[in-house]
Amino acid sequence: MPKPKIDGAKCTGCGNCVQVCPVGVFVMKGKKAAVAKPKECIGCRACEASCPAGAIKVED
Repeated sequence: MPKPKIDGAKCTGCGNCVQVCPVGVFVMKGKKAAVAKPKECIGCRACEASCPAGAIKVED
């Protein structure tokens, strides 16, 4: 099962991951993105591709 992880130190809070995730795994908490529904991840890696800071990794 894929597991999305965000490096909070790298996250700039751009919100790209929230916008591109087709299943709504991410939410904004304050000025940073957070993984709200990790079990919903389908492993498409759109979040990784959309993150300009390289803060998101999806582990298999």
